[in-house]
Amino acid sequence: MENQDTGRADTGARSTSPRQRAIDAYESARERTTDTLAEAPLIALAGGIAAGALIAALLPRTQSETRLVRPTARRVKTAAGAAYQAARETGSRQLDELGINRAKGEETIRSLFQGVTDAAKASASAALDAARKQG
Repeated sequence: MENQDTGRADTGARSTSPRQRAIDAYESARERTTDTLAEAPLIALAGGIAAGALIAALLPRTQSETRLVRPTARRVKTAAGAAYQAARETGSRQLDELGINRAKGEETIRSLFQGVTDAAKASASAALDAARKQG
């Protein structure tokens, strides 16, 4: 119902002012956030870390950060290179111990190729002999 003196809607239980609705929505959101944080603090923490990482990724790196990060990046790169080299050497040594190396591989391929060639020659010879006997 309209209040005749002010022209505003009646402030009964069914109609509230936009200000009051905003206050109620704020209070409701605050309560839900508090409940969520109480129920799942690790999810909230992960969300905060993700938001922080996103913000940090979007901000340009300062000269100070570059100066501070460069030595660590070099150490990580050096350590990764050393790990790769150690893995490669260890793998090569293990293959050598098993007799699997480049020379052995080439020998195996040559032997296989020779076997295929010999089989093809034998098949052709057999086919030729069979054709002669028939004809």
